[in-house]
Amino acid sequence: MNTENFALCEKIVSPSYIRQGLQAHRTHEHLIRLLIEKGKCPEDEWDENTIELFLHELAIMDSNNFLGNCGVGEREGRVASSLVARRHYRLMHGIGRSGDIAAIQPKAAGSSLLNKITNSLVLDILRIAGVRSVSSCFVVPLATGMSLTLCFLALRHRRPKAKFIIWPRIDQKSCFKSMITAGFEPVVIENLLEGDELRTDLQSVESKIQQLGAENVLCVHSTTSCFAPRAPDRLEELAQICAKYDVPHIVNNAYGVQLSKCMHLIQQAARVGRIDAFVQSLDKNFMVPVGGAIVAGFDDIFIQEISKMYPGRASASPSVDALITLLSLGVNGYKRLLKERKEMFSYLSSEIKKLSEAHGERLLETPNNPVSLAMSLKKFHERSDRAVTQLGSMLFTRLVSGARVVPVGTKQDINGYTFQGFMSHTNCYQFPYLNAASAIGIKKQDVDIFIKKLDKCLKILLKEKGISGAEMETGTAMLEKSSDADMGQLSETVQNNLKIGADMVNQPV
Repeated sequence: MNTENFALCEKIVSPSYIRQGLQAHRTHEHLIRLLIEKGKCPEDEWDENTIELFLHELAIMDSNNFLGNCGVGEREGRVASSLVARRHYRLMHGIGRSGDIAAIQPKAAGSSLLNKITNSLVLDILRIAGVRSVSSCFVVPLATGMSLTLCFLALRHRRPKAKFIIWPRIDQKSCFKSMITAGFEPVVIENLLEGDELRTDLQSVESKIQQLGAENVLCVHSTTSCFAPRAPDRLEELAQICAKYDVPHIVNNAYGVQLSKCMHLIQQAARVGRIDAFVQSLDKNFMVPVGGAIVAGFDDIFIQEISKMYPGRASASPSVDALITLLSLGVNGYKRLLKERKEMFSYLSSEIKKLSEAHGERLLETPNNPVSLAMSLKKFHERSDRAVTQLGSMLFTRLVSGARVVPVGTKQDINGYTFQGFMSHTNCYQFPYLNAASAIGIKKQDVDIFIKKLDKCLKILLKEKGISGAEMETGTAMLEKSSDADMGQLSETVQNNLKIGADMVNQPV
């Protein structure tokens, strides 16, 4: 309500009560005014009432919510289900127009404003997270792989003769297929083994640019966040090589926003060399549903060119989710999550180290990877590869998600390209290993339960396979042997909470 309506209310209810209500209403309006005025993520979290008030006020600015609106076009924001309408806060027109995802929609001023504000808040968070000189970004309703494809397609117009993308190997399908989908030929650069860690082969990257001819190279496609034992690419050196040969540089920063080390690498690389764009996932960094990404860079014109590559209008759902989440957290809430993640990484590292040593294995030394850890599985490799994959299956059926067991010598064909040793980022890693990561939102309870279940699975397998050391007991109370009754009770609790049937829980991988 506006001031005039509140004045009229004073004739119905005691003026002192109405003025108190007006003051409360102005508190909400003040927060909204600051948001629109500054275009930055608020320091402190908003309550849900304020967020919903803001979303409802945006929605009534869209033509589909106008009282008495008469729509005679083919797309008028009509929705058959009221449940769907409420799920989307009646923001039905999406974002952008047919020729540009960033364009303003004449009949959807509220949705257009939401899109602009979300992009502004995300840009603020990227700067706070460590890339201080980033100048432009936009939220796109695509996951990371397709967002990378958009970047490559935008570069095609700038480099029409180029047909190769130089790609330091990382065994993840979507980033590889993003290059194939864009119509380019990936040139895979194998990594160098330095101790336990896999690092970028800079000499091979530069030699390949010279061999192919810089004008024939669309870009270098590098990676920050990744699974150990691979480390983030040597971004600063790659950026310098790209600047030297005038070759564009696209960075896959999938879950790097939550990692200060990766954001620092991007900032420094842009300072000393060349980065044209970097892409990050919304769900991995901001704990929202899958389906959105952020494309960011240091050249406003190029970022606009990428946004114009998106054909047609787009779903507003990822933008709405990002806006609600950032307002719910505020800068301080997001910083708290980043701090907790870093603390849990140290804790997870120490616990895996103790567990691995208790079983005659070891935590691999990967000092340059700030999110993922790897534990050797040499004993299983000496006996059979089947035992390695069986460990992964056992963990999954015990409700452990996210852990990866990587055997030696797995072959994978992707779009006509064959990768030896797939999942290990190299043709033949020294031995199989298990991955675990400390990503944003992880809790101490997650680590403790994982370590307890992993310990039990290892003991069962070692005993079944007759491998020496099966009777080793850990020296910490946390790693004490859990009884079958305890495991059954835990499984039953989770099933009841998640409504998962027992037949599904026991389903093999």
